[in-house]
Amino acid sequence: MRRFGLVVNPEKEEVWRVAATVVAWLEAQRASVRVGAPGGAQLSRPDYDFDTLGRTCDCVVVLGGDGTLLQSARAVAPYGVPLFGVNVGQLGFLTEVEAAEALLGLQRVLEGKYVVEERMMLQATVERENEGADVYTALNDAVITKGAFARLIHLETYVDDEYVETYSADGLIVATPTGSTAYSLSAGGPLVAPELELMLITPICPHTLSARPLVIPATSTVRVVPRSTPGEVMLTMDGQYGRHLTCGDRVLVRRAPFGVRFLRLNHRSFYRVLREKLKEPERLR
Repeated sequence: MRRFGLVVNPEKEEVWRVAATVVAWLEAQRASVRVGAPGGAQLSRPDYDFDTLGRTCDCVVVLGGDGTLLQSARAVAPYGVPLFGVNVGQLGFLTEVEAAEALLGLQRVLEGKYVVEERMMLQATVERENEGADVYTALNDAVITKGAFARLIHLETYVDDEYVETYSADGLIVATPTGSTAYSLSAGGPLVAPELELMLITPICPHTLSARPLVIPATSTVRVVPRSTPGEVMLTMDGQYGRHLTCGDRVLVRRAPFGVRFLRLNHRSFYRVLREKLKEPERLR
């Protein structure tokens, strides 16, 4: 790999120092670097959009936290370009190395001492009567949830055209194994090893004791139809973007036709990450 893209989260205080160090080091190794917008001006370089990074780079280095990595994954996954995450945030569940290890990690990448890990993504299609369909993608989850008013919504839910239940709840999460450590976990869903291929259906604060998280095959299609929805209802993808829904809309969630690729250095297993990121604070031990 000799052609690198660089994506930064400009809201992180430390990111510019780390970014400048990474750019200088990569160029000293005779690698080319293209900086994704926004960020080029801060590093005295031109800005490139995600489309250009996906078409012209061998690898995209992401400096930030999980949110920046999720955004980058949705943008470059269709091109098959792998991501290398450097945590300049707090949790960093998806990133591969901490900021202090960035150059050591990139050295191993240049030496070919890595493996490529592919994770499944979701595609959500919203169908509305007399209107065209809109398509969205996510790495973690597709979430249908209520707005600001503290009232239940009713979500008629099917798996492969077979009726499951009409959930009376604050919302419903359809998650990938990667997303099992995100919102689904907070809503009581199970932790799932990321190499598995499946989807999770997790109701949010359901108003019935019988509503429990459901694990289904990755080949399934989940159809959710909002019914009797007082107030605002939203579809959000990875918690970062989405759209409003109305009563009778059809939300079809299935496996995306492409996955995201991550560069892994083989020094952190999923279970080690769980221990490090989800452990109790020392004061509680």
